[in-house]
Amino acid sequence: MSKTLAALAAATVVGLIGGSGLYVYLQGKSDPFAQCRSGQVGGGSIGGPFTLVDGTGKTVTDKDVLTQPSLVYFGYTFCPDVCPLDNQRNAEAVDILEERGIEVTPVFISIDPARDTPEVVADFAANLHPRMIGLTGSEEQVKAASQAYKTYYRKQDGDEEYYLVDHSTFTYLMLPGIGFADFFKREDTADQMADRVACFVTAATEVQGN
Repeated sequence: MSKTLAALAAATVVGLIGGSGLYVYLQGKSDPFAQCRSGQVGGGSIGGPFTLVDGTGKTVTDKDVLTQPSLVYFGYTFCPDVCPLDNQRNAEAVDILEERGIEVTPVFISIDPARDTPEVVADFAANLHPRMIGLTGSEEQVKAASQAYKTYYRKQDGDEEYYLVDHSTFTYLMLPGIGFADFFKREDTADQMADRVACFVTAATEVQGN
């Protein structure tokens, strides 16, 4: 994705969640996850109900998929470099967390349902991590999920079979019973992600235990 489109997508996401971020900033210590964030952006305006199709062809909802801490990424399997690299990094972060006794689910949601059948996303996910969940769906289902997560994607003009898709590249941390916790950018390393996710999971346990 071009730097211009990447900047536009980033500005869109930050703009959409900036209000909640300002609230968190003003509330200060009232944010139980303040020590875990890399910045001041936070809040619950990202994420929401979705209905998609998993690698077996079964229709699933967010309640079926996000049953434990999850790293959610929107991309497509024909993506030449960004998506494989980002999801490989996410898988590495999941393995690091597992070594620390924290189980996190990596989730890949395709924004290219025309080519990404359930079988295709299943193979893509399985090649990256044994516990990665690959999801696709109809154009309407994918669009609804993308809108819930405030992501951006647009099919490029050109070849009808070998086209590329511009898209945002954030990874979202979702926590059961809490929802959206934070997002990670492309420049975040697997170790950095693991550290922040571990912080959020620990803080969430304390919050839900009170």
